[in-house]
Amino acid sequence: MIRPDLTLPIPADITAAHFIGIGGSGMSGLAGMFLDRGIRVSGSDRSDSAAMQALAARGAAVHVGHDAANLPDDVDAVVFTGAIWPENPEYLLAKERGVPVLHRSQALHWLVGGRRLVSVAGAHGKTTSTGMIVTGLRAIGADPTFVNGGVIASLGVSSGTGAGDLFVIEADESDGSFRLYDTAVALITNVDPDHLDHWGSREAFYEGFVRFADAASQAVVISADDPGAREVTASLSHGNVVTFGTAAEADVRVGDILTDGPVSFTLHHGGRSASGALSVPGAHNAVNAAGAVAVLLTLGYELEPALRAVEQFGGTIRRFELHGVRAGVAVYDDYAHHPTEVDAALAAARTVVGDGRIIAVHQPHTYSRTQAMYREFADVLESRADHTVVLDVYGAREDPVPGVTGALVSGAFADQDRVRFVADWQQAAEYTASVARPGDYVITLGCGDVYRIIPQVLDALGQE
Repeated sequence: MIRPDLTLPIPADITAAHFIGIGGSGMSGLAGMFLDRGIRVSGSDRSDSAAMQALAARGAAVHVGHDAANLPDDVDAVVFTGAIWPENPEYLLAKERGVPVLHRSQALHWLVGGRRLVSVAGAHGKTTSTGMIVTGLRAIGADPTFVNGGVIASLGVSSGTGAGDLFVIEADESDGSFRLYDTAVALITNVDPDHLDHWGSREAFYEGFVRFADAASQAVVISADDPGAREVTASLSHGNVVTFGTAAEADVRVGDILTDGPVSFTLHHGGRSASGALSVPGAHNAVNAAGAVAVLLTLGYELEPALRAVEQFGGTIRRFELHGVRAGVAVYDDYAHHPTEVDAALAAARTVVGDGRIIAVHQPHTYSRTQAMYREFADVLESRADHTVVLDVYGAREDPVPGVTGALVSGAFADQDRVRFVADWQQAAEYTASVARPGDYVITLGCGDVYRIIPQVLDALGQE
């Protein structure tokens, strides 16, 4: 992967920008905002997507496949993500020409300008929490600009340009770039050590969050439940820290959580209480809502109207998203790619599946994470799902590692009758359909391209 140099100067004026990896949810959102500014946009990605087609319809010059010929002669900046390879021909040509090559976080920093920034960080829950904050602010009468890591279902977009002074972003801790932003309010959903290939150690990961939080100019909103977040809180020197969660000492406390359907709960803050319900399931989403409401409180809104506004959140794409029902079997997709996220997604599914069973279709993401956490994935999948189909590893930016395949995860199950490793997707879809019965939920899990197997699963269910 390409490690960003966040010390490189960012051009003051950009009139034309080229995006390498423009089809991703985050990058396509950035590109759209550059178009909003009247900036000429071009870009490429390895495969076509609805996001690329939408950008093309707005006038962007997009290309399927990476090729040096895609790079226009007159661009002021090239924007890339850590997912591209150092040998990418467009990246190499830009460097050869001396064109400023910016990590996506630097392009986002340029877009923010001097507006009041809400940055959402954490190993899990960033996209949902960011969506909740944006939804809440819009519902309560503010008009924020925002860039999220996923599409907000009710808006149909992952980014938008507003007229207000607030800017809300999902801030990425994976490469340390979240420390680049001039954040006013920092929301930390949790601090579950991940991306140690970048940070090097658990201690460095935690210290990164401490520095990110202490740099916030207005407030830090942080989980009172997560052990890592509590450890970070204990190290903060910030003067305005607001905690949220189910813990008795939380400043915004969640209680009375009911998960038999869309989750309902009560929030308590400063001697006041308000009850609410979400259209998305799972106890973890009640906690995410508490964090979003806590952010609105720090921005000056009251508890009751803040909760009513956040209640309007309808989910984000690839977060427990229903894709279809065939032969009485509902097929969902979820972005979960860390054991903690898989646990939350399957726990949420369990609250709404009723008498049906849960069949997980798990695509391990990256060789390094699979090698480090295959036992944890197996433990969660075996405890939460009734049956699991494991696909092969989605390598993303990484080269294959000998011996690291999806079979590592399936082989770690104690009960081998409840798991099957199937590398071939068509065979995996057919096997999934053969296991499923009316009333079951099939859930694809992973942040790679596992969602692409869903049409095959639905077709196979129809054949069954």
